[in-house]
Amino acid sequence: MSNGARFILATLCGLVIAGLVHLAVVLGLPWFAERDAFSRLRGTVELDRAELIAVDGTEWPPRPDPAVTLAACAYDLADGPVRISAKTGPFFQSLSFHARGSGVFYAVTDRAAIRGSLDLVVMTRAQLDEALAGEDEDDPSRDVRIVAPAETGLLVVRVLASRPSQRAEAEAVARSVSCVIEAGA
Repeated sequence: MSNGARFILATLCGLVIAGLVHLAVVLGLPWFAERDAFSRLRGTVELDRAELIAVDGTEWPPRPDPAVTLAACAYDLADGPVRISAKTGPFFQSLSFHARGSGVFYAVTDRAAIRGSLDLVVMTRAQLDEALAGEDEDDPSRDVRIVAPAETGLLVVRVLASRPSQRAEAEAVARSVSCVIEAGA
C-alpha cells in the first residue's frame, strides 16, 4: 500500500471515529447535564401544585412566549402513582409529560376534558399491572392512565392568555393544576 493510500485510510478512520464520538456526546448530554429542567424543578416533587416557571425577570426558560404562562411540577413515581387534576375554563390549556433525559411521552389539551376537568394518573408499568389486578371487573376504573417510561419526570402546563390583561387569570389557572401522589396506591 502506498503512503498516499495509508494517509487517506487513516484520515477516513479518524473521521469515522470523530463522528461516532460526536454522536455519543450529543446523545449523552441530557443524562450528564447538571442544570437540566428536572434538576431545576426538583423542588416541586414535594409540592402538590404546579409552580410557575416563566416569571418576569428570570432567564429560564430563554425567550418565553409572553402570551403563554408556563407552570411545571416534577414527579417521582417511587412512592406511587401521581394524580394530575386540572380544571378547564376559557383559556387554552395543554399538559405535556416529559421523561427525564428524553422528550415528551404524552400530551393532552383542554379539549379532552370531561365536565370541565382533566384527571390523569401517571404510573409505571408495574403500578399499572397492580392497579389492573386489584380492579373490580364489574366496575372498572374510568381514570386515564399514563404509563411513564421512567420513574422521574416532569409535567409542563401551558395556559394561553389571549390578552395581556388576562395574564393574572392564566397564571392562576396554571397554578391550580394539582400533582398529588395517590393515597393507597
